[in-house]
Amino acid sequence: MTLSEMRQILAGSGIRLTKSLGQNFLHDGNQLRRIVEAAELTKADRVVEIGPGLGPLTELLIERAGEVLAIEKDAKLVEHLSARFSNQATHQSFQLLSADALEYLRDKARDWKEWKLVSNLPYSVASPILVELAQTGHGPQRMVVTLQIEVAKRLMAKEGEKDYGVLTLLVGLDYEVQGWFKIAASCFFPEPEVDSACVSLVRRRQAPLGDEERATFYDLVKQSFSQRRKMMLKLLKEKWPVQKVEGAFAKMGLPVQVRAEAVSLDQFVQLTKKLGMESDCANG
Repeated sequence: MTLSEMRQILAGSGIRLTKSLGQNFLHDGNQLRRIVEAAELTKADRVVEIGPGLGPLTELLIERAGEVLAIEKDAKLVEHLSARFSNQATHQSFQLLSADALEYLRDKARDWKEWKLVSNLPYSVASPILVELAQTGHGPQRMVVTLQIEVAKRLMAKEGEKDYGVLTLLVGLDYEVQGWFKIAASCFFPEPEVDSACVSLVRRRQAPLGDEERATFYDLVKQSFSQRRKMMLKLLKEKWPVQKVEGAFAKMGLPVQVRAEAVSLDQFVQLTKKLGMESDCANG
């Protein structure tokens, strides 16, 4: 789908794009093909696409994958996609769901382990969607996502870097960055004010933590970064028993003045195991 075709469809169908939904449609054919190549699709694959828009990526996904589930919030776009892919829908290789993707993911627990996520994610909900899929422990085997380059940098950051934080750790617990490439703003319509990047995230073969430890890990990360410039030890003592926190820091050799941004994923995992599933937290 060329830019002129995209403009023509939008004008003819009365579809109005809104910034609040993060609607910036990728029209560059070369970039679309690079995204699909990064997903390493076969006819054995089941793919979920969030925010298909006018369907240029959807078309390529249907060609390569065995099954495609597209989730679109905009009713006008759902109408367009239904008409465009009516033949595929009759063959059950394509399913279009009219829904708010974030609400759909949060509605009930679903097992996505046999799926791949391949999406030009709406900017407004990219981070929450990735966290929601990752923290279930049953996320897709691969997530190839296009998002704002600032968000991509946070996914790829290492401890000690300014972009390192909650998103890095919550997604990084289960996923490793396999590769990425930049996509210029001119490849989208309407053209966003920032550049984007496509990031390929592959699920770790073995999760570092068990299901029963995940809640502790999430609480630990969020509490540690709740005041980024404050010492991590002081923040954790607000929620966990003082002796337990101090003992864990001592055993791990963590300096008492360390801030969360300097603590690695592996260290957060170790700390989670040492703190355990405490039910007698200081603040409940």
